[in-house]
Amino acid sequence: MSEPDAGFSEKPSADTGTKGHRQRLRERFRKTGENSLADYELLEFLLFSALPRQDTKPIAKALLKRFGSFSAALSAPRPRLKEIKGLSDNSIDTLHAIHAAIARFHTAELRERELLDSWSKVMDYLQARMAMSEVEQFRVLFLDKKNGLIADELQQTGTVDHTPVYPREVVRRALEHGATAIILVHNHPSGDPTPSRADIQMTRQLVDIAKPLGIEIHDHIIVGLRSQVSFKGLQLI
Repeated sequence: MSEPDAGFSEKPSADTGTKGHRQRLRERFRKTGENSLADYELLEFLLFSALPRQDTKPIAKALLKRFGSFSAALSAPRPRLKEIKGLSDNSIDTLHAIHAAIARFHTAELRERELLDSWSKVMDYLQARMAMSEVEQFRVLFLDKKNGLIADELQQTGTVDHTPVYPREVVRRALEHGATAIILVHNHPSGDPTPSRADIQMTRQLVDIAKPLGIEIHDHIIVGLRSQVSFKGLQLI
């Protein structure tokens, strides 16, 4: 019996298997589009370039298990992403860059239409922007006479449960933008979007200051981990 070729292996190497899996995933994506991929498959696809020689499937599944959804995995803070085995700084940069591109895409879309007629898109945008922040953020959407978006500004950031808000500063910025209406937004890092007494008091103070100047507060949205609350919907405005 002849000796086996020293360079021959009956089983493909792990690297060969990874390449084959990646190629199959790419071909499926090209032929049938993103709807043919599960969330974990799209995540592993996105990590291909950042981790060229690594099996990204277990990393993608770990991301979804830890953060609960595709969008939450993209927007998770860097320190929490670093807890996922196999994620490098480059791969975290890739995820955050994709998240930033999605947010910018949504912003461009919102600028092209009346916000009040695109409420689901507004909510999707805010959820993507703010849901995973580990500190409170307070932002303002400034609108023109046709309820088109003039600007989206992050006004303040705070601690895990408090953000200092200065109503007169918000109104001053609205006047500088020539805005006739604004939408207030902040997040609750606890995940529960229920308004606090301080949230309600601050909102009413802003309404009182803005109204005499011809600026309407359309709504105040609180973003939780997986849901949002509208002050208008709760009849608090």
